[in-house]
Amino acid sequence: MTIVVIMIFSYSCAPKNYSSTSKKIGYKEIKSSTDKKKIEKIVQSVVENAHKALGSPYKYGGTNTKGFDCSGLIITLFKQQDIILPHNSLQLSKTGVVLNIKKDKVNKGDLVFFSNNKNKTIDHVGIVIDTSDEEIKFIHSSTSKGVIVSSTKEPYYKKNFVQANRLF
Repeated sequence: MTIVVIMIFSYSCAPKNYSSTSKKIGYKEIKSSTDKKKIEKIVQSVVENAHKALGSPYKYGGTNTKGFDCSGLIITLFKQQDIILPHNSLQLSKTGVVLNIKKDKVNKGDLVFFSNNKNKTIDHVGIVIDTSDEEIKFIHSSTSKGVIVSSTKEPYYKKNFVQANRLF
């Protein structure tokens, strides 16, 4: 049973094809075309919608309240703001700007990435909802519990944290 759960988690946000015609939005594109108030409004809306998704079940490839996988949750939250992102945690990790968490403050709306494999390939993503000096709280879709709030203080996420990205 444990092996099956680990395998499901490992593939929960595995690379998926996304349309090459989708407009990929990154840090520079949004930053250059959007003012600060609009960015704040987008972040607020995305985080509010993440809270509304809490309790939704996990579903591989899912992109709605009937079930989300980790990257499906993220792309759905941003798609509601007309921002198209890849349905793949590894590809999401290449979007925006990678933060240096020792120097940069992680903010609400930033994405956090994790890996549960030996080579540290990113295979899980969540969205930041709160931060302090020692902790990042984030919403994500867990294979076992669905959409939940977790923390980088939890041993599993502390051990498997890879990076944080700011989209805008």
